[in-house]
Amino acid sequence: MRGRRPDPRPLTRGGGALARAQLVRRQVLRGGAAAGLGLGLAACGTGGTPSGGGSAGARPSPAQDVSAEDPTLNWANWTLYLDLAEDGETYPSLEAFQEQTGIAVTYSEDIDSNDSFYGRVQGQLANGDDIGQDVVVLTDWMAGRMIRLGYTQELDEANLPNKTNMLANLQDIDFDPGRAHSLPWQSGFSGIAWNKDELPDGLTSVSDLWRPELKGRVEVLDEMRDTMGLLLLEQGVDVSGDWSADDFGAALEVLEEQVSSGQIRQVVGNSYKEDLVSGDAIACVGWSGDITQINFENGDRWGFAIPDAGGMLWTDNMMVPVGSPRKTNAETLMNYYYDPEVAAQVAAWVNYVCPVEGAQEAMVAIDPELAENPFIFPTEEFLSNVYVTRSLTAAEESDFSAQFQEVIGR
Repeated sequence: MRGRRPDPRPLTRGGGALARAQLVRRQVLRGGAAAGLGLGLAACGTGGTPSGGGSAGARPSPAQDVSAEDPTLNWANWTLYLDLAEDGETYPSLEAFQEQTGIAVTYSEDIDSNDSFYGRVQGQLANGDDIGQDVVVLTDWMAGRMIRLGYTQELDEANLPNKTNMLANLQDIDFDPGRAHSLPWQSGFSGIAWNKDELPDGLTSVSDLWRPELKGRVEVLDEMRDTMGLLLLEQGVDVSGDWSADDFGAALEVLEEQVSSGQIRQVVGNSYKEDLVSGDAIACVGWSGDITQINFENGDRWGFAIPDAGGMLWTDNMMVPVGSPRKTNAETLMNYYYDPEVAAQVAAWVNYVCPVEGAQEAMVAIDPELAENPFIFPTEEFLSNVYVTRSLTAAEESDFSAQFQEVIGR
């Protein structure tokens, strides 16, 4: 889909359109496709790190905005993260945006992991160059790094009247106070998943992944804060509190043992979904929305659970890279997706936690069952056993990442 501009067509709202969109999801997949968070979603993200990953030297200057003369936009996102039409190629909400605004959007599923994407563009960002994307969607900790280093542009609130629809507990976070540089796209949970045909009794803990009969058929995520966060929780560490390098090292030893023994088949990004579908993996550390999505294709074949010791909560965020010359166009897109009805349409397809106030009420008209789904609209009770990793210092970010990458063979 990269580089392909869909033909604009009007957005169709209502249950029929969304039901068809969910059927399309099946076609895509067939083709290969805090301590007690009484805070609600406060400071969502597996380790927002305003101080980690490099040093803040000379900051690049934002590009001149040419949006008025250039009604185009490039948007990089993760896979299966936007509502898809029956043709399997176009996105109803995005097509409506194009028709309403006249801005032609090139949408690409260009992000497989935070580290790999950042590694490709870091040099250009440091120089203030255009990376070819006007909106990027990255997880809190990477968003924090980008903002701290001056690699994003400050948003103009005059272009974002719908920003007032953001859930209250997402509005002020440590890596971006007041959301001056970012808007949440979706949030989600990291937990454990399994093939219910192979494991009819299910899994309840991360330690269950180390059962002898699962050897070579387990995968974990290459996002350090997800995998290591679950391992730390399993060892009784409060990842949102004051944990140490020794705690990290003890959890890393567990990971190293399981990788070196062959218990873990692969440490991967988004591609773990395909391995579950093919049967190459039957249990994993995974993301809540992904499991919901692949269950549409396979008759609810996978279970997902927050481990007894706790799960992780994270947020992916929309930002405008420093070199983008189309910031106003990007802000127009962000504002559009904070309309509750549009946000509900996206949430009905992607099945992640929706950050927009009013979307739950709008979801009732689309699918009343989804409006009560705690993986999309979680209650305080549901959030009581999910955690957000505390922010890392620059030294911790560098040290922990290097140790993790060495263990996973990167």
